[in-house]
Amino acid sequence: MKLLLAVLVIAVLGIGALWAQTDGFTALTTEAARRADIARHPRALPDAALLTRSGERVSLADDLRNDGRVAVVNFMYTRCFSICLAMGGEFQQLQEAIRQRGLADRVRIVSLSFDPADTPGDLSRYAARMRADPGIWQFAAMADADQRRALLDAFGIVVVPAPLGQYEHNAAYHVVTPEGRLARIVDIGDAAGLLDDVSARVTGERAAR
Repeated sequence: MKLLLAVLVIAVLGIGALWAQTDGFTALTTEAARRADIARHPRALPDAALLTRSGERVSLADDLRNDGRVAVVNFMYTRCFSICLAMGGEFQQLQEAIRQRGLADRVRIVSLSFDPADTPGDLSRYAARMRADPGIWQFAAMADADQRRALLDAFGIVVVPAPLGQYEHNAAYHVVTPEGRLARIVDIGDAAGLLDDVSARVTGERAAR
């Protein structure tokens, strides 16, 4: 009897933990649950010092607030020739779609390098390869190691050093408000769905005003 009771208690606790981690069984993974929670309750992001491709030093919070547009943010490094290039290709499509939909005054793209070796010159050359329109698509590096780690953690980005000075890292697109809140996370490969979401978001904001 005691054994049965112990098994039942463990089962109940396990189900309770699974319920919490999967957002009431609506998400199959803790990451999916995290994303669902962010979509419902946008999270404030930690500030970080940025170094832009022009060599200017700004804070992320000030940059978001002063620009005033919703930002679609990704994390990359300029020496990456795998997933970063895939994201860059999708951002090229997103950049063109932003132009075509007349959203350049409401939406922008921000690529942040997590590689401490990336310089403003590296960012400028990378932006040129990506054919980035500086009015829509900006680039910056994060020089402070502690702030960089805190920001990557807040976005859910894991970066692991790899051979030959490269990095292994996960990737996604992040919708960030001018108030510095992470509002949504979208997987790569869904640039069209991403823009639909952002477009609905900024159109709704315009209508509300």
